[in-house]
Formats: sequence, structure tokens, C-alpha cells
Amino acid sequence: MHASQPVVDPAPSAVDGPAEAPVRQRKPDWIRVKAPTSKTYGETRALMRELSLNTVCEEAACPNIGECWSKKHATVMILGDVCTRACAFCNVKTGMPRKVDVDEPAHVAEAAAKLGLEHIVITSVDRDDLPDGGAGQFVKVIEALRRTTPQTTIEILTPDFRGKMRAAVEAIVAAGPDVYNHNLETVPRLYPTIRPGARYYASLRLLEEVKAHNPLIFTKSGIMLGLGEERLEVHQVMDDMRSAQIDFLTMGQYLRPTPKHAEVKEFVTPQAFSAYGAIARAKGFLQVAASPLTRSSYHAGEDFAQMRAAREAQLAKCQGR
Repeated sequence: MHASQPVVDPAPSAVDGPAEAPVRQRKPDWIRVKAPTSKTYGETRALMRELSLNTVCEEAACPNIGECWSKKHATVMILGDVCTRACAFCNVKTGMPRKVDVDEPAHVAEAAAKLGLEHIVITSVDRDDLPDGGAGQFVKVIEALRRTTPQTTIEILTPDFRGKMRAAVEAIVAAGPDVYNHNLETVPRLYPTIRPGARYYASLRLLEEVKAHNPLIFTKSGIMLGLGEERLEVHQVMDDMRSAQIDFLTMGQYLRPTPKHAEVKEFVTPQAFSAYGAIARAKGFLQVAASPLTRSSYHAGEDFAQMRAAREAQLAKCQGR
């Protein structure tokens, strides 16, 4: 999950005397967004509260929340709002989560119906405390959506299910989501500091496992830029993803949630994102979203439609039509 909020530099002055207050790091114009004010935004927020649903839009302080909620697009975060991991980039609370809400699957399906969603994105906190890592709740949510809004396409963004991956992936794939997303988040070199509770190659194996169970499910993954990665490292991540048959790559600017989180090393320009996107397309991804404000579920419905069309065109070409 990509966390975002105002960028702050916590480093105090090195001079003698009292430490100075953290200096607010000015964000470039290309990643500034307007505060949400629309009536539809308020209605979407009210519905989430009415159904006791959490959203990654709020918990990760996503900069696109105003635009997405004004269009009635919300990414539901199941299994509570407390995570068992403490990644250096993420704004979700860390601690011991509460008991799993048995009514949550029905509430998610009700929200999809009331919002009239054509495409829904479901993510979750890490639940290392659960025997199945929370996979069973993903299955129940998918099943509830299929019963209530069968026309809605379903995209899931799961944790890595550390130590429980194979059984978790098998159960979720059997439930039949349309898109299976799991973010690599950053380059392997930065995992010890940015994503210490995870392993790069374990995440790659998870996405390979999805394709092994069902090659027709679209797979998706994303990384954040601006954490100190090198250009060639990003290219290598692209190659690793293509080796794992990942269909869709998202790339966005990392924004620091609080002074306690990893600092922004660089604000990557829109031109640099465009260049990365062109390289990714040349490497064979069916769909690429690369811009400073790109997040895992930003424009997910439109991107899914384009990705499905791209696959159909590819298959038609292979069959000589």
C-alpha cells in the first residue's frame, strides 16, 4: 500500500544549542492536489462510516482521495485498521489487531451495490496473527460480491501471507478475482530499511503462484520511486516482474506520511516517470501506470478495461485474426 501525506524533513540543525523544529519540505507543483470538497465525496465517506468499513484511501492518506471519492471510487481495506507489520513507508497503525468482523464481507458487497461500482479494489492490513494470514476473509468478500453485484469486476491487493503463502493464494485464486495485485514496493536493496518484514523474492513467488494456479487472472504489482533507488535497479525490478508474468505495473512517487517514516530522497519528475513507463511497455507489460500521483488503485477500473482489451488484442493477433 502506498502511503502519502505532507512531506516533512525531521533532521534537526547540527549547530550547538536547542534542536530546531522539523523543516517542512516543499512539494513540487506537479504533486499538489486540491482538498476534497464535493458533495459526492461526503456521501462516499458517510457510507463507509455507516457500514463500518475502513479504506486505504483514508488510512494511507492518499492524495487522490478527493478525486476518487467524488467519483464514488473507494478502496476498501478489510481485516481492520491495525497492521501487524511496521513498514517504513506506510501510515497504517501498527499493533495487535481486533477480532475479524464476520459482517465485513456483507458490508463490502452492500457498499459496492449502493455505490454502483463496476470495478472494486479490496486490500487489507497484514494479519500475521491469523492462521491463514487473512486469506479466508478475502475469499468471503469475493464470494459476497459475486452474489450481490455479479457484474462488478474484483481487484484484490493482498499482503504476502508470510509463511502461509501457498495455501492462501490457492484459496483466493479459487474464489476467482479478476485482478490479483501484490506490491513489491521498492527495489531489493532497500528492503531491509523500507520493507523489513517482507522478502522481495517471496513477493515475486506469490505472483508467480497466482499465474501457476490460474493463468487467466491478471496480476499486478507496483513500486514507489523517490526512496533512493537507482535507475538500473528499477529496470531490473521490471525484468523480474516480467519473468513472473506480471501483467500490470504501477509506479508512483513516495510521499512521507510523518517525520517518523522514511524520508523522500528525490521528487521524480513527470518526464522521468514517462520515460520509465515507456521502458516498461517495451518490456511487454499489458498495462503500465507511471506518474507522480499513481497509486495501486488509482483509475483501477479504467486501467482494468484497457488491460483486458490489450489481452484480447494480443490473443487475436496470435490467432491470426
